[in-house]
Amino acid sequence: MSLTNELMSWSHEQRCEKAVESLGRNGFAAVYCRTAKEAHDYIIRHGSEAASVGFGGSRTIVDLGVQQFFEDQGKEILNHGLPGLEPAQKMEIMRRQLTCDLFLTSANAVTLSGWLVNIDGNGNRVAALTFGPRRAIVVAGRNKLVDGDLATAIYRVKNVAAPPNARRLNCNTPCAKTGFCADCNSPDRICRIIHVMDRKPRVADLHVLIVNEDMGL
Repeated sequence: MSLTNELMSWSHEQRCEKAVESLGRNGFAAVYCRTAKEAHDYIIRHGSEAASVGFGGSRTIVDLGVQQFFEDQGKEILNHGLPGLEPAQKMEIMRRQLTCDLFLTSANAVTLSGWLVNIDGNGNRVAALTFGPRRAIVVAGRNKLVDGDLATAIYRVKNVAAPPNARRLNCNTPCAKTGFCADCNSPDRICRIIHVMDRKPRVADLHVLIVNEDMGL
């Protein structure tokens, strides 16, 4: 590893650890993972007793590859993003995610002060994250960390995460074509619900894994 890469790795590590420390103060079960493999193994360990596993439409979780493992374990997989599903089937799966044993998702932004910030189109992801599942695990790569206030986090979501997500979902929105937020009124707009967790909900078993790798959008 070159000196430049070594110094950058150190800098990223400091930011990750600061976020973990702040999240811990805010009540979350926060864990620093040096690699995506560590996050993968954490999820496998903490999902061992789950009979049903819900997936919140996160590229970060998809890239971790845990779904296939849980499928092989015979667990019920609740993934509304599977190809070939009818709208009614997707809706039923999203409702089932609200009461699953383990819910897996990412965050659109995590502030260094320990806030989780998400923006949803339907609200199913943030609803499941807030209350219902027996356990929820949020995995966020270092690219999701923001050093600033709520406005900075929202800016990241709308201008960094939302355009490629809208394109991924084949949404007919300006940002899916230009790559820039236009604060549109499109029927396909995915930025409809701003959700902020500044403290862990009192009865939630909520884990946040901060990974020292770029993950997701």
